[in-house]
Amino acid sequence: MKKILLLFLFWQSLVFAQKNNELLVLSAVVKDKVIPNAQIIFQKNGETSETTSTDASGKATIPPQFIDANNEITLIIKKDGYSTLVTKGPFGGLTYALSPIMEDLDGMRIVLSWGKYPSDLDSHLSYPNNHICYYHQEGTNANLDVDDTDSFGPETITIEKRAQNQKYIYAVHDFSDRTEIDNQTLSNRSNAKVYVYIGNTLIKSYEVPKQKKGTVWVVFMIDESGNIIDINNFENSTSWEGVKSLLSNYRYSSTPSTSITESDKQRALDINKQGENYYHASRIELAVNYYQQALEYNPFDGQIYSNLGLAFSKIGRHAEAIWANREAIKFANDNTIKASSYYNIAKIYENSGQYSDALYYYGLAKENKENPVYDKALLRVKAKMR
Repeated sequence: MKKILLLFLFWQSLVFAQKNNELLVLSAVVKDKVIPNAQIIFQKNGETSETTSTDASGKATIPPQFIDANNEITLIIKKDGYSTLVTKGPFGGLTYALSPIMEDLDGMRIVLSWGKYPSDLDSHLSYPNNHICYYHQEGTNANLDVDDTDSFGPETITIEKRAQNQKYIYAVHDFSDRTEIDNQTLSNRSNAKVYVYIGNTLIKSYEVPKQKKGTVWVVFMIDESGNIIDINNFENSTSWEGVKSLLSNYRYSSTPSTSITESDKQRALDINKQGENYYHASRIELAVNYYQQALEYNPFDGQIYSNLGLAFSKIGRHAEAIWANREAIKFANDNTIKASSYYNIAKIYENSGQYSDALYYYGLAKENKENPVYDKALLRVKAKMR
Protein backbone atom coordinates (compact mmCIF):
# COMPACT_ATOMS: atom_id res chain seq x y z
CA MET A 1 0.00 0.00 0.00
CA LYS A 2 1.13 3.52 -0.70
CA LYS A 3 1.42 5.54 2.48
CA ILE A 4 0.83 9.22 1.79
CA LEU A 5 1.36 12.01 4.29
CA LEU A 6 -1.51 14.29 3.36
CA LEU A 7 -0.18 17.42 5.04
CA PHE A 8 3.14 17.11 3.26
CA LEU A 9 1.46 16.57 -0.09
CA PHE A 10 -0.79 19.58 0.44
CA TRP A 11 2.26 21.76 1.14
CA GLN A 12 4.05 20.25 -1.84
CA SER A 13 1.12 20.94 -4.16
CA LEU A 14 1.20 24.61 -3.13
CA VAL A 15 4.92 24.83 -3.90
CA PHE A 16 4.70 23.24 -7.35
CA ALA A 17 1.21 24.28 -8.46
CA GLN A 18 1.22 26.31 -11.64
CA LYS A 19 -1.42 28.32 -13.45
CA ASN A 20 -2.80 27.47 -16.86
CA ASN A 21 -0.46 30.05 -18.42
CA GLU A 22 2.61 28.39 -16.88
CA LEU A 23 4.56 25.18 -17.24
CA LEU A 24 6.98 23.58 -14.79
CA VAL A 25 10.28 21.83 -15.59
CA LEU A 26 11.68 19.24 -13.17
CA SER A 27 14.46 16.66 -13.16
CA ALA A 28 13.35 13.24 -14.35
CA VAL A 29 15.56 11.43 -11.84
CA VAL A 30 15.62 13.56 -8.65
CA LYS A 31 12.32 13.95 -6.80
CA ASP A 32 10.95 17.53 -7.02
CA LYS A 33 14.24 19.04 -8.27
CA VAL A 34 13.37 22.11 -10.34
CA ILE A 35 15.35 23.04 -13.45
CA PRO A 36 16.03 26.81 -13.67
CA ASN A 37 17.34 28.55 -16.79
CA ALA A 38 16.02 25.91 -19.18
CA GLN A 39 15.38 27.29 -22.66
CA ILE A 40 11.71 27.01 -23.68
CA ILE A 41 10.86 27.28 -27.39
CA PHE A 42 7.31 27.46 -28.79
CA GLN A 43 7.27 26.64 -32.48
CA LYS A 44 4.63 26.47 -35.20
CA ASN A 45 5.40 25.42 -38.75
CA GLY A 46 5.81 28.39 -41.05
CA GLU A 47 5.78 30.97 -38.26
CA THR A 48 8.39 32.67 -36.09
CA SER A 49 9.15 30.75 -32.92
CA GLU A 50 9.09 32.34 -29.46
CA THR A 51 11.65 31.63 -26.75
CA THR A 52 11.60 32.08 -23.00
CA SER A 53 13.26 30.35 -20.03
CA THR A 54 12.39 28.88 -16.66
CA ASP A 55 12.85 30.97 -13.53
CA ALA A 56 14.49 29.97 -10.24
CA SER A 57 11.41 27.89 -9.35
CA GLY A 58 11.53 25.96 -12.64
CA LYS A 59 8.47 27.73 -14.06
CA ALA A 60 8.01 29.50 -17.38
CA THR A 61 5.16 31.74 -18.55
CA ILE A 62 3.50 30.59 -21.75
CA PRO A 63 2.98 33.35 -24.36
CA PRO A 64 -0.76 34.17 -24.59
CA GLN A 65 -1.16 32.84 -28.13
CA PHE A 66 0.13 29.39 -27.06
CA ILE A 67 -1.87 28.88 -23.84
CA ASP A 68 -4.58 26.87 -25.59
CA ALA A 69 -2.20 25.40 -28.16
CA ASN A 70 -3.24 22.25 -30.01
CA ASN A 71 -0.98 19.58 -31.46
CA GLU A 72 0.12 21.92 -34.27
CA ILE A 73 2.39 23.68 -31.77
CA THR A 74 5.74 22.10 -30.84
CA LEU A 75 7.32 22.70 -27.43
CA ILE A 76 11.11 22.31 -27.19
CA ILE A 77 12.92 22.36 -23.83
CA LYS A 78 16.74 22.55 -23.74
CA LYS A 79 19.26 22.56 -20.91
CA ASP A 80 22.98 21.74 -20.90
CA GLY A 81 23.60 18.25 -19.50
CA TYR A 82 20.07 17.08 -20.30
CA SER A 83 18.44 15.52 -23.34
CA THR A 84 16.33 17.95 -25.35
CA LEU A 85 12.59 17.35 -24.86
CA VAL A 86 10.29 17.81 -27.85
CA THR A 87 6.52 17.45 -27.52
CA LYS A 88 3.21 18.74 -28.90
CA GLY A 89 0.54 20.92 -27.28
CA PRO A 90 -1.52 21.40 -25.27
CA PHE A 91 0.89 22.13 -22.43
CA GLY A 92 -0.62 24.86 -20.24
CA GLY A 93 -0.42 24.04 -16.52
CA LEU A 94 1.56 20.85 -17.12
CA THR A 95 4.88 19.57 -15.77
CA TYR A 96 7.77 18.36 -17.94
CA ALA A 97 10.81 16.39 -16.82
CA LEU A 98 14.28 16.59 -18.36
CA SER A 99 16.43 13.46 -18.53
CA PRO A 100 20.15 13.79 -17.71
CA ILE A 101 22.37 12.48 -20.52
CA MET A 102 23.08 8.75 -20.07
CA GLU A 103 26.54 7.30 -20.68
CA ASP A 104 25.93 3.53 -20.92
CA LEU A 105 25.62 2.25 -24.50
CA ASP A 106 22.74 -0.07 -23.53
CA GLY A 107 20.90 2.25 -21.15
CA MET A 108 17.37 3.61 -21.54
CA ARG A 109 15.19 5.99 -19.54
CA ILE A 110 11.37 6.06 -19.56
CA VAL A 111 9.68 9.22 -18.22
CA LEU A 112 5.94 9.53 -17.54
CA SER A 113 4.18 12.86 -17.00
CA TRP A 114 0.49 13.73 -16.85
CA GLY A 115 -2.02 16.40 -15.80
CA LYS A 116 -3.87 17.19 -12.58
CA TYR A 117 -6.19 14.17 -12.78
CA PRO A 118 -5.87 11.46 -11.70
CA SER A 119 -3.51 12.26 -8.85
CA ASP A 120 -1.59 8.97 -9.00
CA LEU A 121 -0.39 7.20 -12.13
CA ASP A 122 2.24 4.47 -11.79
CA SER A 123 4.98 3.29 -14.15
CA HIS A 124 5.49 -0.46 -14.48
CA LEU A 125 8.31 -2.32 -16.23
CA SER A 126 8.20 -6.11 -16.60
CA TYR A 127 11.16 -8.26 -17.66
CA PRO A 128 12.37 -11.78 -16.76
CA ASN A 129 12.53 -12.30 -12.97
CA ASN A 130 11.84 -8.59 -12.38
CA HIS A 131 8.94 -6.18 -12.08
CA ILE A 132 9.74 -2.51 -11.40
CA CYS A 133 7.06 -0.26 -9.89
CA TYR A 134 6.44 1.75 -6.70
CA TYR A 135 6.24 -1.51 -4.70
CA HIS A 136 9.53 -2.92 -6.06
CA GLN A 137 11.67 0.08 -6.98
CA GLU A 138 14.93 -1.73 -7.72
CA GLY A 139 15.64 -4.65 -10.02
CA THR A 140 18.44 -6.14 -12.07
CA ASN A 141 20.12 -3.20 -13.83
CA ALA A 142 16.93 -1.10 -13.62
CA ASN A 143 15.19 1.04 -11.02
CA LEU A 144 12.36 3.48 -10.37
CA ASP A 145 14.12 6.83 -9.92
CA VAL A 146 11.04 8.88 -9.04
CA ASP A 147 7.60 7.83 -7.77
CA ASP A 148 5.02 10.64 -7.88
CA THR A 149 1.63 10.49 -6.13
CA ASP A 150 0.28 14.05 -6.36
CA SER A 151 -0.44 14.67 -10.05
CA PHE A 152 1.72 15.83 -12.98
CA GLY A 153 4.69 13.47 -12.44
CA PRO A 154 7.30 12.67 -13.38
CA GLU A 155 7.56 8.96 -12.77
CA THR A 156 10.87 7.70 -14.11
CA ILE A 157 12.29 4.24 -14.72
CA THR A 158 15.93 3.93 -15.78
CA ILE A 159 17.31 0.78 -17.39
CA GLU A 160 21.01 1.04 -16.62
CA LYS A 161 21.95 -1.81 -18.98
CA ARG A 162 19.42 -3.64 -21.08
CA ALA A 163 19.85 -7.43 -21.08
CA GLN A 164 20.29 -9.13 -24.45
CA ASN A 165 17.66 -11.64 -25.65
CA GLN A 166 15.03 -10.51 -23.14
CA LYS A 167 11.66 -8.82 -23.59
CA TYR A 168 10.64 -5.74 -21.58
CA ILE A 169 7.07 -4.45 -21.34
CA TYR A 170 6.25 -0.94 -20.12
CA ALA A 171 2.80 0.14 -18.88
CA VAL A 172 1.03 2.93 -17.00
CA HIS A 173 -1.47 2.07 -14.22
CA ASP A 174 -4.19 4.44 -12.99
CA PHE A 175 -3.67 3.75 -9.27
CA SER A 176 -6.17 6.40 -8.19
CA ASP A 177 -9.07 4.79 -10.08
CA ARG A 178 -7.85 1.20 -9.98
CA THR A 179 -11.13 -0.23 -8.63
CA GLU A 180 -13.31 1.40 -11.32
CA ILE A 181 -13.13 -1.21 -14.07
CA ASP A 182 -13.38 0.07 -17.67
CA ASN A 183 -13.40 3.74 -16.66
CA GLN A 184 -11.96 6.33 -19.10
CA THR A 185 -10.12 8.64 -16.71
CA LEU A 186 -6.65 7.46 -17.79
CA SER A 187 -7.56 7.79 -21.46
CA ASN A 188 -9.63 10.98 -21.52
CA ARG A 189 -8.53 13.09 -18.52
CA SER A 190 -4.90 12.30 -17.70
CA ASN A 191 -3.11 13.84 -20.73
CA ALA A 192 -0.46 11.23 -19.97
CA LYS A 193 2.72 11.29 -22.05
CA VAL A 194 5.62 8.84 -22.07
CA TYR A 195 9.10 9.81 -23.23
CA VAL A 196 11.82 7.25 -24.06
CA TYR A 197 15.46 8.39 -23.96
CA ILE A 198 18.66 6.71 -25.12
CA GLY A 199 21.97 8.49 -24.55
CA ASN A 200 21.44 12.16 -25.36
CA THR A 201 18.31 11.71 -27.46
CA LEU A 202 14.54 11.50 -27.05
CA ILE A 203 13.97 8.40 -29.20
CA LYS A 204 10.22 7.89 -28.85
CA SER A 205 7.26 9.68 -27.30
CA TYR A 206 3.69 8.52 -26.71
CA GLU A 207 0.44 10.34 -25.94
CA VAL A 208 -2.30 8.37 -24.21
CA PRO A 209 -4.98 7.34 -26.76
CA LYS A 210 -8.44 8.85 -26.28
CA GLN A 211 -11.81 7.13 -25.81
CA LYS A 212 -10.31 3.93 -24.38
CA LYS A 213 -11.63 2.00 -21.40
CA GLY A 214 -9.34 0.55 -18.75
CA THR A 215 -7.03 1.28 -15.84
CA VAL A 216 -3.82 0.01 -17.51
CA TRP A 217 -2.23 1.50 -20.63
CA VAL A 218 0.24 -1.05 -22.04
CA VAL A 219 2.44 1.32 -23.99
CA PHE A 220 5.29 -0.55 -25.68
CA MET A 221 7.56 -3.58 -25.77
CA ILE A 222 11.34 -3.76 -26.06
CA ASP A 223 12.00 -6.98 -27.94
CA GLU A 224 14.91 -9.40 -27.60
CA SER A 225 17.06 -7.35 -29.99
CA GLY A 226 16.39 -4.01 -28.31
CA ASN A 227 13.78 -2.78 -30.80
CA ILE A 228 10.89 -0.69 -29.45
CA ILE A 229 7.50 -2.06 -30.56
CA ASP A 230 4.34 0.02 -30.06
CA ILE A 231 1.44 -1.73 -28.27
CA ASN A 232 -1.01 0.97 -27.02
CA ASN A 233 -3.52 -1.50 -25.55
CA PHE A 234 -5.86 -0.88 -22.60
CA GLU A 235 -6.52 -3.44 -19.87
CA ASN A 236 -7.89 -3.53 -16.31
CA SER A 237 -6.18 -4.24 -13.00
CA THR A 238 -7.00 -3.30 -9.42
CA SER A 239 -3.53 -3.86 -7.92
CA TRP A 240 0.18 -3.81 -8.71
CA GLU A 241 0.17 -7.62 -8.49
CA GLY A 242 -2.50 -7.70 -11.20
CA VAL A 243 -0.41 -5.44 -13.44
CA LYS A 244 2.58 -7.71 -12.85
CA SER A 245 0.62 -10.77 -13.98
CA LEU A 246 -0.84 -8.91 -16.96
CA LEU A 247 2.54 -7.73 -18.24
CA SER A 248 4.11 -11.13 -17.72
CA ASN A 249 1.49 -12.55 -20.09
CA TYR A 250 2.39 -9.88 -22.64
CA ARG A 251 6.03 -10.95 -22.51
CA TYR A 252 5.05 -14.45 -23.53
CA SER A 253 2.72 -13.36 -26.32
CA SER A 254 3.76 -12.81 -29.93
CA THR A 255 5.12 -9.49 -31.14
CA PRO A 256 2.30 -7.10 -32.22
CA SER A 257 1.68 -6.85 -35.95
CA THR A 258 2.46 -3.62 -37.77
CA SER A 259 1.09 -1.91 -40.92
CA ILE A 260 1.66 1.32 -42.82
CA THR A 261 -0.11 3.03 -45.72
CA GLU A 262 1.54 3.44 -49.12
CA SER A 263 1.21 7.23 -48.93
CA ASP A 264 3.01 7.30 -45.57
CA LYS A 265 5.74 5.07 -46.99
CA GLN A 266 6.29 7.49 -49.87
CA ARG A 267 6.22 10.51 -47.56
CA ALA A 268 8.89 8.84 -45.42
CA LEU A 269 11.07 8.18 -48.49
CA ASP A 270 10.79 11.81 -49.61
CA ILE A 271 11.83 13.14 -46.19
CA ASN A 272 14.60 10.54 -45.97
CA LYS A 273 15.98 11.84 -49.28
CA GLN A 274 16.17 15.33 -47.80
CA GLY A 275 18.06 13.86 -44.85
CA GLU A 276 20.52 12.17 -47.18
CA ASN A 277 21.14 15.49 -48.96
CA TYR A 278 21.94 17.18 -45.65
CA TYR A 279 24.18 14.24 -44.63
CA HIS A 280 26.25 14.52 -47.80
CA ALA A 281 26.47 18.28 -47.26
CA SER A 282 27.99 17.53 -43.81
CA ARG A 283 25.00 19.09 -42.02
CA ILE A 284 24.62 16.03 -39.82
CA GLU A 285 22.36 17.43 -37.10
CA LEU A 286 19.84 18.46 -39.75
CA ALA A 287 20.13 15.03 -41.37
CA VAL A 288 19.29 13.40 -38.02
CA ASN A 289 16.20 15.59 -37.70
CA TYR A 290 14.97 14.64 -41.16
CA TYR A 291 15.61 10.91 -40.66
CA GLN A 292 13.63 11.05 -37.42
CA GLN A 293 10.79 12.88 -39.17
CA ALA A 294 10.79 10.23 -41.89
CA LEU A 295 10.46 7.49 -39.30
CA GLU A 296 7.37 9.16 -37.86
CA TYR A 297 5.65 8.31 -41.16
CA ASN A 298 7.20 4.86 -41.56
CA PRO A 299 8.84 3.45 -38.42
CA PHE A 300 9.47 0.11 -40.18
CA ASP A 301 11.99 1.09 -42.87
CA GLY A 302 15.37 -0.54 -42.33
CA GLN A 303 17.26 1.76 -44.70
CA ILE A 304 16.09 4.93 -42.91
CA TYR A 305 17.17 3.48 -39.56
CA SER A 306 20.54 2.57 -41.11
CA ASN A 307 20.96 6.16 -42.31
CA LEU A 308 20.03 7.46 -38.87
CA GLY A 309 22.55 5.12 -37.24
CA LEU A 310 25.36 6.43 -39.45
CA ALA A 311 24.39 10.03 -38.69
CA PHE A 312 24.28 9.39 -34.93
CA SER A 313 27.74 7.79 -35.12
CA LYS A 314 29.07 10.75 -37.05
CA ILE A 315 28.15 13.18 -34.24
CA GLY A 316 29.28 10.89 -31.43
CA ARG A 317 25.87 9.75 -30.17
CA HIS A 318 26.93 6.14 -29.81
CA ALA A 319 24.10 4.74 -27.68
CA GLU A 320 21.58 6.19 -30.13
CA ALA A 321 23.58 4.77 -33.06
CA ILE A 322 23.42 1.27 -31.56
CA TRP A 323 19.65 1.58 -31.12
CA ALA A 324 19.13 2.83 -34.71
CA ASN A 325 21.28 0.06 -36.18
CA ARG A 326 19.35 -2.57 -34.24
CA GLU A 327 16.13 -1.16 -35.65
CA ALA A 328 17.70 -1.29 -39.13
CA ILE A 329 18.51 -4.97 -38.64
CA LYS A 330 14.97 -5.77 -37.55
CA PHE A 331 13.32 -4.13 -40.56
CA ALA A 332 16.02 -4.65 -43.22
CA ASN A 333 14.86 -6.38 -46.41
CA ASP A 334 18.33 -7.52 -47.49
CA ASN A 335 21.46 -8.92 -45.87
CA THR A 336 23.67 -6.02 -46.94
CA ILE A 337 21.86 -3.60 -44.63
CA LYS A 338 21.88 -6.20 -41.84
CA ALA A 339 25.60 -6.90 -42.21
CA SER A 340 26.62 -3.24 -42.30
CA SER A 341 24.41 -2.48 -39.29
CA TYR A 342 25.93 -5.32 -37.27
CA TYR A 343 29.37 -4.03 -38.29
CA ASN A 344 28.55 -0.48 -37.20
CA ILE A 345 27.37 -1.73 -33.80
CA ALA A 346 30.53 -3.79 -33.41
CA LYS A 347 32.75 -0.78 -34.18
CA ILE A 348 31.11 1.23 -31.41
CA TYR A 349 31.63 -1.58 -28.89
CA GLU A 350 35.24 -2.05 -30.01
CA ASN A 351 36.01 1.65 -29.67
CA SER A 352 34.53 1.63 -26.16
CA GLY A 353 36.67 -1.36 -25.12
CA GLN A 354 33.75 -3.82 -24.92
CA TYR A 355 35.56 -6.47 -26.94
CA SER A 356 33.33 -9.47 -26.29
CA ASP A 357 30.31 -7.53 -27.56
CA ALA A 358 32.32 -6.30 -30.52
CA LEU A 359 33.40 -9.84 -31.41
CA TYR A 360 29.79 -11.04 -31.24
CA TYR A 361 28.49 -8.37 -33.61
CA TYR A 362 31.41 -8.63 -36.07
CA GLY A 363 30.57 -12.34 -36.22
CA LEU A 364 26.95 -11.56 -37.05
CA ALA A 365 28.08 -9.17 -39.79
CA LYS A 366 30.15 -11.95 -41.36
CA GLU A 367 27.25 -14.42 -41.08
CA ASN A 368 25.07 -12.12 -43.13
CA LYS A 369 27.62 -11.20 -45.79
CA GLU A 370 31.21 -12.14 -46.56
CA ASN A 371 33.54 -9.16 -46.52
CA PRO A 372 37.33 -8.99 -45.94
CA VAL A 373 36.73 -5.97 -43.69
CA TYR A 374 34.72 -8.15 -41.33
CA ASP A 375 37.45 -10.81 -41.30
CA LYS A 376 40.09 -8.24 -40.41
CA ALA A 377 37.89 -6.84 -37.65
CA LEU A 378 37.42 -10.28 -36.10
CA LEU A 379 41.16 -10.89 -36.08
CA ARG A 380 41.85 -7.45 -34.66
CA VAL A 381 39.41 -7.82 -31.75
CA LYS A 382 40.60 -11.36 -30.96
CA ALA A 383 44.15 -9.99 -30.68
CA LYS A 384 42.98 -7.30 -28.29
CA MET A 385 41.32 -9.90 -26.05
CA ARG A 386 44.51 -11.94 -25.54
